[in-house]
Amino acid sequence: MTTRPGAAPQRSHARSNRARILATAREELSRNPEANLEEIARAAGVVRRTLYGHFPNRQALIAALAEEAAQSLEEAFTSVRQSDAAPATALARKTLAVRAVGDRYRMLIALGRRDLGEEGIRAALAPVRAEATAILERGQREGVFSDHLPAPVLAQALESLTLTLIEAQDPSSWHDPTGDATALAVLIAAGLTPAAARTCLRSARAELDNSPGPAD
Repeated sequence: MTTRPGAAPQRSHARSNRARILATAREELSRNPEANLEEIARAAGVVRRTLYGHFPNRQALIAALAEEAAQSLEEAFTSVRQSDAAPATALARKTLAVRAVGDRYRMLIALGRRDLGEEGIRAALAPVRAEATAILERGQREGVFSDHLPAPVLAQALESLTLTLIEAQDPSSWHDPTGDATALAVLIAAGLTPAAARTCLRSARAELDNSPGPAD
């Protein structure tokens, strides 16, 4: 098939515009959750027609940000996943990964409920919940996590706890810049004693801090 001259540069330009609009939307909506599409287009340096060509309405833009966040979560999970990790360590690493991504997309928690609805949020987090459930099931079988709740229910409860702690970030009152406090709370809620949770978190944090980066 013959490619029409100029088609590839145009597609590249469109992808660049879309990425710039999404990055700008993330920043503008973090500052002002009520920012409208015209304000976001202006901040991104594109005309309204360009923005509407990619995102015909606010819901479409929020949905695209949610998809971008889900992809970032999967990439974060891939970077911290270890097939032979103990369940508690795996849960700690996963929570730290979620916390790091969630900090960048914090505005989506409230906006998603309003613009996508609870079902939209649940769908976006489905891969996260599935992996958490698998970790919890393994930990319950090994006696590491409490088993007073079925693993899928416990995973949903820990998901709500994590989202609440991400949303509660406020440098003037309570702030968790490393995510360690969030991971500690999740481990304790999963059934570890505070002392065991701290030991597990120190180990997981040391492994992550000493792991080779992408360029190594």
